[in-house]
Amino acid sequence: MPASAPLFGAVLGVGVQLYVNAVRKLPLMRDPWLHVLWAGAGASFGTWLVSFEERTEKDLAELLRKREEANKHLQQ
Repeated sequence: MPASAPLFGAVLGVGVQLYVNAVRKLPLMRDPWLHVLWAGAGASFGTWLVSFEERTEKDLAELLRKREEANKHLQQ
């Protein structure tokens, strides 16, 4: 699994919390534990997304193989 996806998700999570604080006109680093929480949520989402893409690619290959097998008689 590439390490860039969880890292990107963590940065995105921290960015979301910074944005929320900016919109609410609060100090940007207010409640730092929320930054850690959102970074963890973003990293787990990035990890999940990579595994989802891999699983989807494998399922697609299986479906294409089944389609080719089912349509063999049409290609003769």
